[in-house]
Amino acid sequence: MTYHADEKGYYGEFGGAFIPEMLYPNTEELRQNYIRIMQDPSFGKEFDQLLKDYVGRPTPLYFAERLSGKFNTKIYLKREDLCHTGAHKVNNTIGQILMAKKLGKNRIIAETGAGQHGVATATVCALMGIECVVYMGEIDIARQAPNVARMKMLGAEVRPALSGSRTLKDATNEAIRDWINNPVDTHYIIGSVVGPHPYPDMVARFQSVISKEIRWQLMEKEGRENPDYIVACVGGGSNAAGAYYHYLDNGDVGIIAVEAAGKGVHSGESAATSALGKVGIIHGSKTLLMQTPDGQITEPYSISAGLDYPGVGPMHSHLFKSGRGEFISITDDEAMAAGLMVSKLEGIIPAIETSHAFAILEHRPFRSEDVVVINLSGRGDKDLSTYIDHFKL
Repeated sequence: MTYHADEKGYYGEFGGAFIPEMLYPNTEELRQNYIRIMQDPSFGKEFDQLLKDYVGRPTPLYFAERLSGKFNTKIYLKREDLCHTGAHKVNNTIGQILMAKKLGKNRIIAETGAGQHGVATATVCALMGIECVVYMGEIDIARQAPNVARMKMLGAEVRPALSGSRTLKDATNEAIRDWINNPVDTHYIIGSVVGPHPYPDMVARFQSVISKEIRWQLMEKEGRENPDYIVACVGGGSNAAGAYYHYLDNGDVGIIAVEAAGKGVHSGESAATSALGKVGIIHGSKTLLMQTPDGQITEPYSISAGLDYPGVGPMHSHLFKSGRGEFISITDDEAMAAGLMVSKLEGIIPAIETSHAFAILEHRPFRSEDVVVINLSGRGDKDLSTYIDHFKL
């Protein structure tokens, strides 16, 4: 049994491409070409070179000594926060902008929640001199103002999504509408392992550089490629997919996914899809989705804009449903406290999304001999105003 996508884009029962007929040419062009292009040596060489010289890879695998001492286990941090633009998102946008160029596209659209994917997309469009439009929910524009400013400085047009909850889900809807209207010249850079096939698999492949590096870095530090556990926060789930990728089919490595419980799993203000979701279709993919009994999508909530999504990617749905992944839900308050703890213990201010992953250390015991790798997916610069408000700093 494999936990990777099959040729039709399914992870077990999840995945596929459930799309309107008008989108079929766009996704089909990508599906027919993405693996061939990614396996082309010239593409790989350019991708690797940009990851090294522009993004700053490899990112360090850092032994968190004080955190390890506090929780009596060996904790390593994969420092994706040190990537150019401040998060893992740029691994994928570098790959997709090169893909778009190979397919002859000269206009890029994207959706963003926390703004990190929007910034990463605007960054690579500036690098390549390509027009960029980023859709972002009106609420997210207000709570992630620094990232909005960064996108504009990089030359992107930021278009607000004014419908629904005015967050990530709605920004994605607007981006899909744009793509339907501009199928020939436009490539849609989806920021997570969501959407119709081939996006979940393609994004996971671009992000798999994370687990590829963890393997050789852990060999250097511990004399072994495999941690006992790999931990990552999951909204749509691209940072997690990248951290898990090379370990998916290795049962010796425990996979822990951390979701946003908001104000409590059953509070009515949550984004804990594993606990609350049922099988449904969102943004072209069959996956676990928070919905009402009659199938209407439930509005998610999280203090972290990047985890504020009503579903998860199909890979993560399969990991949950099959039991391969251990899913833990963390509240706003628990995540914020964990972010402050890591800041004071390690001198690293994590993104609030990432703080959810750290919060499990207070609830989930590990053995003293365990090697636990936590994917530190982003830095907290973008969230300082939220930290300030929460802790009255």
